[in-house]
Amino acid sequence: MVDPEATRTEMTWIVMPGQANALGTVFGGQVMAWIDVCAAVSARRLARSNVVTVGMDQMSFKAPIRIGDIVILQSMVNWAGSSSMECGVRVEKEDPHTGVRTHTSTAYLTFVALDGDGRKVAVPALEVRTPEQRRRWDE
Repeated sequence: MVDPEATRTEMTWIVMPGQANALGTVFGGQVMAWIDVCAAVSARRLARSNVVTVGMDQMSFKAPIRIGDIVILQSMVNWAGSSSMECGVRVEKEDPHTGVRTHTSTAYLTFVALDGDGRKVAVPALEVRTPEQRRRWDE
């Protein structure tokens, strides 16, 4: 059994002009790509094998992320079945001048673990121990 904390991943970026639209805000597709990578790292930490994204829940953007902002993505595996996993990702922006963080989006992604031939493989069970881990598992 694996503690969900062992799958925790944090990635940090600075938004550059090439990642932004004409309004100076980061492209939504760029945020989605960062989310997918961050969640995939968490999924691989559990599966210890290749993983592929099966789906992502609805994406909504709660606050704009602007050129120069720091973007922090945090992910963890919330649930595991026989070969599939759900990862939750929280995205925040940080104002580099004040350090104030703002929640900008949350996403839940489903991954499947695969062997070298592309066939599904079993993933270890999660050892859900804390009330927060139980809440995430149940939801």
